[in-house]
Amino acid sequence: MFSLCHYVSRIPPELSLRTPGPYSHLICNCISVSFVHHCPVDYCSNVRWFVCCSFEDYNQTTEWLLSRTRHRPKIAVVCGSGLGLLADGVTNKEIFPYADIPNFPISTVPGHEGCLVFGILKGKSCVFMQGRFHLYEGYSLCKVTFPVRIFKLLGVETLIVTNASGGLCPDFKVGDIMLIKDHINLPGFAGQHPLCGPNDERFGIRFPCMSDAYSKDLRKLALDISHELDYTNFVREGVYCMVSGPNFETIAEARMLQVLGCDSVGMSTVPEVTVAKHCGLRVFGLSLITNKVSLDYSREEKVNHEEVLEISKMRAEHLQMMLNTLIARSHQLDEGINVN
Repeated sequence: MFSLCHYVSRIPPELSLRTPGPYSHLICNCISVSFVHHCPVDYCSNVRWFVCCSFEDYNQTTEWLLSRTRHRPKIAVVCGSGLGLLADGVTNKEIFPYADIPNFPISTVPGHEGCLVFGILKGKSCVFMQGRFHLYEGYSLCKVTFPVRIFKLLGVETLIVTNASGGLCPDFKVGDIMLIKDHINLPGFAGQHPLCGPNDERFGIRFPCMSDAYSKDLRKLALDISHELDYTNFVREGVYCMVSGPNFETIAEARMLQVLGCDSVGMSTVPEVTVAKHCGLRVFGLSLITNKVSLDYSREEKVNHEEVLEISKMRAEHLQMMLNTLIARSHQLDEGINVN
């Protein structure tokens, strides 16, 4: 059995992670999954930068951002496919392309602009991720969730995650907004989990509880707001399931997920939520239903990413109004004000 170092020595110079290039994240993911368990501990300590993000990496990125922005956000928002315009209402903006931020991954998917936007929204200091990262892009889960730990070190207390997903619940319609009350981490069942590996106590405990991953108080506030805005005919609650992608689900897979109790399915969100919970952040999640997942072999229409982006654009104004109001009133939870 060859060691990891044997394989590392055979990586072509143009693909070396010491000089980051377009394939560096792919090599990192491949090696971390395939070879690390066959490598002696002393060798692994010499190539830690291959298989994980160190606390020094997180600190370097955090210090870089703190030295360049006057904002000190308490709320972070992750914008899903086609939902980057949720940051449009931000004032006093400071925008940082991901490519300029040390150690930050780069978005490669259409509908993910690839910018970190700091600013003020409804009197609250916020940071928006215009574009997230996915397993199917070839990133390790360490990189997929890298921004969440940066948010923690920046002083963020609440994480809001948004995504576009396919509807499995027969009662859901295209354009519905689902408040996420729970999730199923399907890749996690197969060992693809963002908390695998050595635990860093500076972020959180070894075995975090996930039964309350999504804040009930924020969900209750969001439901109250949907009533006030007269959105009740398209706002739902449900369970989100993550699959790794990048293909959309087969009919057999979709039927299995429905049996498991999933109301919608997508290719993101769960890793960020898991790490946020590990870090002690309060989490609110919502999913825009951009298509109905096919459960019938006789059905002819096929889902595509362009359709997902189009539906995101169609419902953007409602999503923006809902999130803006939620952010504006989030202090009620901290002050113990009755949200009824």
